[in-house]
Amino acid sequence: MLLYPSVDKLLERVNSRYSLIMLASKRAHQLDAGAKPLLDHYESPKTIGRALEEIAAGKIIIDPDETDQI
Repeated sequence: MLLYPSVDKLLERVNSRYSLIMLASKRAHQLDAGAKPLLDHYESPKTIGRALEEIAAGKIIIDPDETDQI
């Protein structure tokens, strides 16, 4: 169960649950590959939790220039 950060807080930063999952997944893969952490302290020991914490803190955003448009 996801307790921190709350889904409501995360959805204030990202406009849909789908976008949230895609952004968190991509960042978690980057962290697994050795990317530099963006926060000084994390509550979660797992990379997906850390990615969600970075999103909640406003450190990770969706780049509108990289989204596919139909």
